Amino acid sequence: MTADPLPRNRANFVPLTPVAFLERSALVYPDKVAVRHGRLAYTYREFEARCRRLASALAAHGIRRGDTVAVMAPNVPALLEAHYAVPALGAILNPLNVRLDAATIAFCLAHGGAKVLIADGEFAPVVKPALAQLASPPFVIDIDDAEGPPGERLGSARYEDWLAQGDPSFAWPGPLDEWDSLALLYTSGTTGDPKGVVYHHRGAYLNALGNALAFKLSPDSVYLWTLPMFHCCGWTYTWAVTAAGATHVCLRKVDPALIFPAIRDHRVTHLCGAPIVLNLLIHAPANVKLRFDHAVDVATGGAAPPSAVIEAMEVMGFRVTHLYGLTESYGPATLCAWQDGWGDLDLTARARQMARQGVPMPTLDEFQVGDPATGEAVPRDGATLGEVMLRGNTIMKGYLRNDSATRDAFAHGWYHSGDLAVWHPDNYIEIKDRSKDIIISGGENVSSLEVEECLYRHPQVMEAAVVARPDDKWGETPCAFVTLKPGAEGVDARVLIAWCRGRIAHFKAPTTIVFGPLPKTATGKIQKFVLRERARAL
Repeated sequence: MTADPLPRNRANFVPLTPVAFLERSALVYPDKVAVRHGRLAYTYREFEARCRRLASALAAHGIRRGDTVAVMAPNVPALLEAHYAVPALGAILNPLNVRLDAATIAFCLAHGGAKVLIADGEFAPVVKPALAQLASPPFVIDIDDAEGPPGERLGSARYEDWLAQGDPSFAWPGPLDEWDSLALLYTSGTTGDPKGVVYHHRGAYLNALGNALAFKLSPDSVYLWTLPMFHCCGWTYTWAVTAAGATHVCLRKVDPALIFPAIRDHRVTHLCGAPIVLNLLIHAPANVKLRFDHAVDVATGGAAPPSAVIEAMEVMGFRVTHLYGLTESYGPATLCAWQDGWGDLDLTARARQMARQGVPMPTLDEFQVGDPATGEAVPRDGATLGEVMLRGNTIMKGYLRNDSATRDAFAHGWYHSGDLAVWHPDNYIEIKDRSKDIIISGGENVSSLEVEECLYRHPQVMEAAVVARPDDKWGETPCAFVTLKPGAEGVDARVLIAWCRGRIAHFKAPTTIVFGPLPKTATGKIQKFVLRERARAL
């Protein structure tokens, strides 16, 4: 075999990394507003300088390639800046879900080996007990955000002071290889123990470009952060918006009273969120809703938005794009791409088409609906049920320190989503159910097993099973079916809900409790498909 006569070299090969998007936009649009937050506004030149300062200060503290830096914050500039400064060092960013309980946060910090935690003061009541559970807690940097409520200081450094000691011209090293780990995201998966999903630079770079292309981002775009940045690194829009040279508008809280004025005042053109965000806008009080004279594109994912929600958003002047994906696929993996013929349909029929999960994103290599046992594709007949399977560069590296789960996820050379769908003749997929007992509430994954374990710990509970119940506001909420022990007294739905809320994150607690015997198979296995039907009928 002869050697390749055209080898790659520094002139023709550079590892792909989304950090490069910031470098380019700071070069091309130095004086353009890159980030807005309340009364603050940073240009791209200033945005890059702040990120370099953060990277410099972290490096001076001893953060090296492969180290983990965690962030517990809402959608504030500090979290956005960490999406560049940390990967630029070759370190790993771990954005934490701000809705988690202290025990789970402690698990994530310990399992991920975080050496630094950048934490917003609003979450001190949860972060403080989490740190107390750790034998070797990370170095804590406090975010004092003028737009947020005052909070207890937990660290020995303040974020802005930390930046001030950094070098605005710091030459960050970047990744050695585009396969280098970039981020660590925890997902509840199918068990109560979170699984650490590991991203690489190549996947983040490509998925960000795919999002920018699919969502039609441009230098004229203004993106409002209604989607949590801790969700799949903001579905990689943390980098996609910058790649387009567009403007980020940070938002601490998803509140229609803040969203509508932001759309009007900043002429927001794009925003993302779970169906609950759409519902919040639809059902906002009349005195909060504002009309605006420009189109706003909305991308939504998580539990499929009911067609009625899409209809209502269109009436309000929003254009909805339905996306589908998972933490393991860097967020969006498919989109319900618009077809010209749909414009001729009435609103109800058009919304029905738009509620499907769709076709692959531009940067996903392949997808299929397949037989989970063999990996073979099912017919595209719109009726045969199979599992959604994905393949390509925008799929995770694997689960951190969980080889068995990684092997299972990549069986037959596909990433197995666990979502059951049909494949239509027009190549669009439509999810029908989940083989995993995961409940998606407000865009958050809730493990039914975790909730069940919490219920089983109540001294009066004999059996418990948790399934998803459709909810107009949250998309889905946990519904618990409970059999009490003989002679149990003083236990009602309110007691059990309060029991759960005191032990797990509030969004995981059941909103509905149904008492009685549980349906079982001949071998004693609880028939969850029966319970799902009952929950839908409630």
